[in-house]
Formats: sequence, structure tokens, C-alpha cells
Amino acid sequence: MRHLVKNLKLSLVLLLTATVVFAQKAETPDFSYDTGAKINDMTLTQGGTLVVATNDGLVGIKPGSNDLLFNFTDYGKVKPEELTFIPNAPYVVVGQTGFAAIITKKAVIDYMSGKKLFSSEENGWKLIMTCHIMMPQNKLVVSGQRKAAEKYTMAVAIYDLDSGSQESFFAFKGSETVSGRPLLLESGLIIPTTKGLIKVDMTAGTIAWKNELKNVGWMVADASEKEIYGFVGKANGSSTKVHKISASGQDLWPEEHKVKGSVVNFEILPEGLAIVSNVDNSGKSGLGKLTSSRSESKIAFLSATTGEDLWEKAPKTKGYVQHFYVMDDGILFGIYEGGINKISFDGKTLFKKPLKTGENILTMASTEQGLIYITSEDANIVNLETGVKVWDKPLKYKRADAVSSTYVEKNNRYLIGADENIYSVNASTGEITGFAEVDFDGKEDPTGIDVRDSGILLTSDQNMMLLDFEGVLNWHEYHRAPGKSAFGAILMGALAVASATTAAASYSEANNNRNRLGSYTTRGQSYADMGDAMAMATGASVAEMLKRFKATSATANAQFILTKLEDGVGLVKVNKDTGIAEKEIILKDKKPEYKVDEFGGILYYKASNNTIFAYDLKK
Repeated sequence: MRHLVKNLKLSLVLLLTATVVFAQKAETPDFSYDTGAKINDMTLTQGGTLVVATNDGLVGIKPGSNDLLFNFTDYGKVKPEELTFIPNAPYVVVGQTGFAAIITKKAVIDYMSGKKLFSSEENGWKLIMTCHIMMPQNKLVVSGQRKAAEKYTMAVAIYDLDSGSQESFFAFKGSETVSGRPLLLESGLIIPTTKGLIKVDMTAGTIAWKNELKNVGWMVADASEKEIYGFVGKANGSSTKVHKISASGQDLWPEEHKVKGSVVNFEILPEGLAIVSNVDNSGKSGLGKLTSSRSESKIAFLSATTGEDLWEKAPKTKGYVQHFYVMDDGILFGIYEGGINKISFDGKTLFKKPLKTGENILTMASTEQGLIYITSEDANIVNLETGVKVWDKPLKYKRADAVSSTYVEKNNRYLIGADENIYSVNASTGEITGFAEVDFDGKEDPTGIDVRDSGILLTSDQNMMLLDFEGVLNWHEYHRAPGKSAFGAILMGALAVASATTAAASYSEANNNRNRLGSYTTRGQSYADMGDAMAMATGASVAEMLKRFKATSATANAQFILTKLEDGVGLVKVNKDTGIAEKEIILKDKKPEYKVDEFGGILYYKASNNTIFAYDLKK
């Protein structure tokens, strides 16, 4: 089959070469933006706005006119590390530090509307100690030191992010310093400080209660907001103490529960508290390494009443928990180093024996037949009740740098690509057959499989190949990379949607609603699901983001490939159904820096040190 693919590919490339010659060129941009200063970094946000860090500040770009959406110059030059993009929210936080890494300035910008919603200096703050955006409440909670007019008082304030207005304010009478992330409840705000917890009625500015629990890093409340869990971790990450208090500030456990490592996942369940912590001794040596626990995840299940461990014997992980899902009958987890297991809420192993898998579990998802897992080395479906493999033999392949997969509904089978082969797996019987051998040029392997009406599309950075539903080649297009130096200069793959970056924190790791096993779905469905998760928040900019998540990709029928064109380096737009090059955009740059907004259908190109061109890819 490999020879057949090559022969057909050569003949089709000859037939299609003439088409490329007549492709539309778009050297003149649809929009042009002068940032006013040297461009240092470009970030394509989840909302589609391009945020550009320059020597003068921060610029926002949304195509539709040649005007900038915003130009934030209050702080002068902004470095990429001074930006925090809030995931699933339309906000970027700008923070600049002064002496001893103390944050002296902080601003919050709505990158969808272009409005500056908060500025530390304009809102009366001398120093900012903590700054947290609360979703879905759509609030900003700030703590720090006020200006001289208020005698440098330490205080906390809440701002409404729909309008930017201050909603409430509380000034400390002592020298308390906020130690972690406050917990925003309907009944008020619980503030963790170096001297203890404080529950504040922010409207009245009065203290409801105090608790002596010091240096809490983050907190979680149950659905009723009557029970609160606080986490106090050691600075070196060696252990974490879990405490429980009531809504009135009383300690509810006789003593705290201590776990090894840093807590990365925490779930409040009717049966108890599921908790995962990671132990990392990679930086230790000598006696310190010998006396410490091995680097791995620890899983515990605690009594919500007493904090005691309900499991006599915790399940062995022998690695890091990569997947963690709460099921109706217990907890399902997958280990990065390989292995899947399931344990009941009372600590009994539900699988007949731990399931052995390859390393790096890329996918765990539910199907009608059971749990499908795909790793860098193998794939199979297992019965979720017993852990018995549904396929008589797992699909095994050499450890692959790239593994792609999809489900073909019309003939009820999975297609899994690895190691230059596409395998077909009958979803009902588990029968595995070779679907096609793939010989991509440029030493590439398929990184994407897409079911089209016209067949099965395989893609990589430089290759596109369409097979019919029986695995026979229809066409193969390869556009050579313009050289290692140019290819390496790309800030982002041509059709990758930028995920907003954010500083990792234990509370977000433990509470991002990821503990439910999802169905095997397409990437487009995953974006729609992300939109569903945002639906509880309010505000015009949030609504605009929601529309984007629900929308169909504007470039769903084309792929843009960076290559060497006749007139210089540029992008070629290739139709996903025909393989025909429909458009060329000459960038005239051997090392182009650009972003492609897949959903909005816009190409942003850094044309000069302070100029960005935007091209409408939908034309």
C-alpha cells in the first residue's frame, strides 16, 4: 500500500500544481495596525482578541477596523511574564513588581471590550498583595496596602468586573497580611491571613467571626456553603494540612489531616472527600532523597465528619495521576507512567486487577462499549465495571511522538494513527485491521484525523492527505517548510487555537470541574462544552466569548500551511476536501511571526517591529 500511496501522490501532485499557480495572492492586508512601539510578544486569547506586549505597554487588536481596541501605556514596557490571562474569562491581569519582588502595580483589562476595569494606582492602592478574579461571580478581590491618605492601612476590596466599580471595602485594624486566595460566598468573604481566618460582611464592613487557622493558601466550600475546607501547604511542597471549619468559623475536625506533597485535586462527594497530592523529590539528593517519599501521586479518601482516612490501604500509583474521574460507584484513575484502576468509595478495588497500559495516557473517555483509552504505545476499550478488556488484543504500536484518533460513525469504527500507520478498530467487535500506511514527507507523522463528507483527512504541519472510507488515497499535498530557522521562529502552529496562559495554583488545579469522565467527542464539541462551563457567568464580554465557543470554526474547510512560495515565504490555504491551494498570502519574511485565529478566520502577521497585518481568511 505504501508504494500505491506514493504513486498516486505523485500523479495527483502533478495534476494540482497548475492550480497553485493561479491561487489568489493577498499581499495587501485587510487591516493594518501600528502598535506605536516595538512588539515583544503576541498572544491570541480565547476570546479571539490579539494582545500584544510592546516597549510602550499593551495593545489589543480585533479586526473590523484599522484602529486599536486598546492601548494600555500606564506601566510602560510590559514583559510577557507580567501578564496573566484568566482561563474561560475575558480578562488579562497586568502586574509589575518593584524591589524584593513586591507587586507595586496591578491592572485588569477586559480584552473583549478594551476597557480598563481596575488600576491599583487609580483605585487608591500603594501595594497589591493579592489579586484574584472570581468566576462565575465575575468579581475581582484585591488586598494590599492603601495610599498615604489612608495611612497605609492594609485592606481588602471587591470590584464588579462588569462595570469596574468598587462594590465593598474592608480595612484591617491590625497588621494582618492576606496569605492566600479569599473565598467569596453569598454571605460574605472569608479572608486567609498570616494571623488567621476572618469572615467579613463586606457590605457592612464588619467582622462576622475569626478563626486562628493561619497561612491558609486556598479554600473550598461545599454546595450549601455551610462547610469550608482550608489547605495549608509547606513552602517546599513536602506536605499539606487539610482543615475543616463551619460557616460560623468553628473547627469541625478534632485535628487536621496531613497528606504528603501538594494537593492537586480535591472533590467533595456525598460519600466523603477525594484528595490527590503529588510528591516530588526530584530536586533532592543524598540523605534527603533517601528519607523522602518516592516521586508519585498519593490518593486518599477522607471522612467529611472526622477527616480520618476511610481507606485502610490506599491504592498504589507508582507514578503520577494523569486522569482522575468520579464515577457513580467509585473513583477511576489513570497513571502517566501507565496503568488504570478503579476503587470504590469504601476502598475496595473494583477492577479484577490493575489494568496495564502503555505510558502517557492521552485519552480516557466513555463509549457505548466501555472506557476507551489511548496511550503513546497502545489502545483498548475496557469494561468499566470489571476492568476486563473488550478488545481481545490491545492495539499496540511503537512509542509514538504523535498519536491521532477519531470515530467514524457511518461504519462504527475508530481510526487510530501512530507509527506511520492508521489502524481501524471495529467499535462492536474490537477487530483491528490496517486501514492505511501513511508516508508523510518531511519526516512528519499525522497529528490529526478528521472525518469529512469526502473521506478521512490526515494532517500535520506540512502535509495533508485525504483517504476514502476504505483507506484508498484520494490525494496528498505536501508543502515544504521554509527552512528550520523560519519554522522554528513560528510562535504558534498555523491552526492551533491559543489557550490562555495562567499562573498555576493549587486551588485551580483542585477545582476546575475536570473530574467527570466525558464521552469520546470531537474537538469542536469540546469547545462547546467549554462554553457551557462559562454560562453561569454574566456580563457582555462573557456573552461575546460564549458566542465564539458555540460558533463553528471559520476555517473549518481549509488548512493554512507555512511554506516557501514562488515570491517568498508565506501561507498557502489548502481546501480540506479537494487539496487545492485556494489562496496564497506572501509574508515576505524568512522568519515570520504570526498567529492564526481558527474560529474567527483571521491571520495576524508581525509585518515590522511595530506593525501587525491582519488577513481575512474567510475570503
